[in-house]
Amino acid sequence: MNTAAPATKARTGVSGLDTILAGGLSPGHVFLLEGNPGAGKTTIALQFLIEGARLGERGLYITLSETDDELRAGAASHGMVLDDNIEVFEVVPPESLLDADQQQSLLYSSDLELGETTREIFATFERIKPKRVVLDSLSEIRLLAQSSLRYRRQILALKHYFARQGATVLLLDDLTSDTLDKTVHSVVHGVIHLDELAPTYGAERRRLRVTKYRGQAFRGGYHDFTIQTGGVVVFPRLVAAEHRTSYVRDQLPSNIPGLDLLLGGGLERGSSTLILGPAGTGKSTFSFQFLMAAIARGEKAAAFVFDEELGLLFTRLKPLGMDLEALRDEGLLHIEQLDAAELSPGEFAHRVCACVDRSGAKTVIIDSINGYQAAMPDENSLILHMHELLQYLNRQGANTFLTVAQHGLVDDMKAPVDVTYLADTVILLRYFEAVGRVRRAVSVIKKRTGHHEDTIREYRIDADGLTIGEPVVGFQGVLRGVPEFVATSAALLPTDSEDGADS
Repeated sequence: MNTAAPATKARTGVSGLDTILAGGLSPGHVFLLEGNPGAGKTTIALQFLIEGARLGERGLYITLSETDDELRAGAASHGMVLDDNIEVFEVVPPESLLDADQQQSLLYSSDLELGETTREIFATFERIKPKRVVLDSLSEIRLLAQSSLRYRRQILALKHYFARQGATVLLLDDLTSDTLDKTVHSVVHGVIHLDELAPTYGAERRRLRVTKYRGQAFRGGYHDFTIQTGGVVVFPRLVAAEHRTSYVRDQLPSNIPGLDLLLGGGLERGSSTLILGPAGTGKSTFSFQFLMAAIARGEKAAAFVFDEELGLLFTRLKPLGMDLEALRDEGLLHIEQLDAAELSPGEFAHRVCACVDRSGAKTVIIDSINGYQAAMPDENSLILHMHELLQYLNRQGANTFLTVAQHGLVDDMKAPVDVTYLADTVILLRYFEAVGRVRRAVSVIKKRTGHHEDTIREYRIDADGLTIGEPVVGFQGVLRGVPEFVATSAALLPTDSEDGADS
């Protein structure tokens, strides 16, 4: 018994969508693309036809709701050209149905118009013989059918006709007539649902979901997408288990002796580190110190900054011996500033993964999780997104550094979201008061691989960069910010005035 090879999928031409659909749409079948007005249905449909034209396939766009001129103007706004391989057929009501005298017939005008519309669609198809068809939109057919039974029969007639012709058909539905009617869902081969969310602040968020695809595995769940100049771009939901590489899990130092001692020699390659502390403790400085050490080893790095303007960051870190701007210009560092109000979590994950794949960056900084959280109203979603992203980066052998700003300055401090269990290493920064001065302390409270010091070390950030002192002894309660002196002397870092006196 000979088994025919599976037909090549009809690619949609939409970046990322074919990944979700496991290659594209099954040829010779009818699919439903549904969503509210403005969700991006027409844009996706045009990309579907243009991709077919690029492959030498004839395309037919049947429009019942937009005029030919409106459709071509919309395509032109994206820089799309509808060439000779794409025919636009505008269905207009027969002239007799616009005559008031004819509307008094015993037959409903909708009966006449539905039959006439169907005949025109079939006649146009026979003339053009397309391989790809778009029907926009089903709302008009649903209104003309008037009853659910007639509507279902009409959809079945369209489906069987196109199936016999071997055409791949995309039916568009703007969900304006009856959102509870699932007639088409049971008839078509697959369903793609477009969703649009309007947050309290910031740009709208768009996402899509494949709710049905007969005989085909696909990537389920919601996937973020954007409408850009040029068309729709979809960001498939990240599944870290699909990406795995092999690498040597060696230990990577920070090039600061005190910090490396605190970490038991350094951090393991392919691990994630969370730097936790109140505002102003130097979380960014710590993370960029690890980045500078990676570049000194000959590796490339990437930084995604939510909270701080890049010009200010460059100016602030340059006196500490970190010339980020020069490293960026040399191609050793990819750094970009992100606006949480304009960015979906799926797009952010796509940017990070694409950067690591393209540049081979082995150190990635996300500064900060507070800004990242602003892109996600649901904390549970943040945890899941972070888990997949960290797993992906870890499996690429990249070291990830996350910063989280805690609420408060001393005593009882809380983080806006607890992601400590996701990170392999947690570095805690604290303010504390001693001898009439505000000082800063660092400790490692978690490290999954290898040992680490259980001490608390004082640190200082000045013109000499980041300096880590000896373990702080003689105090109790340093991490609470209000320590109690329990010894006769303590080893604290000298202040600037004390340095001057010593010299």
